[in-house]
Amino acid sequence: MKRRELAEYIKETIVDVLTEVSQEDVDTAKAYNDELEKTKDLTADLTEDDDVEPTSKDIKKDDSISTISRKLQDTNKEMKAVVNKWKKAEGEDKERLLVRLKDLTKIKKELEGLI
Repeated sequence: MKRRELAEYIKETIVDVLTEVSQEDVDTAKAYNDELEKTKDLTADLTEDDDVEPTSKDIKKDDSISTISRKLQDTNKEMKAVVNKWKKAEGEDKERLLVRLKDLTKIKKELEGLI
């Protein structure tokens, strides 16, 4: 087989293979590549944060564990106060206090999740 014939054969083979790929396959590959890029960004962020020890400035931030635990204690105190009021209340006040208790429970669970 001559060089020219080989080049023509390769060219025809490439064209045949490329025409077999549908637009749906191309779209799927693009979506996969986009997700892969997002994953690379996320893993880069995780590896950077894992190796670094928190500084005193990081500890003093508003979202430190001590601040979160203080907020959790305040939430628990407020829940106890609302429960006591709920026990004594009647009618519409009781329903309003129940809604407040449910809100405080959500807040408490979020804070516990942060600790």
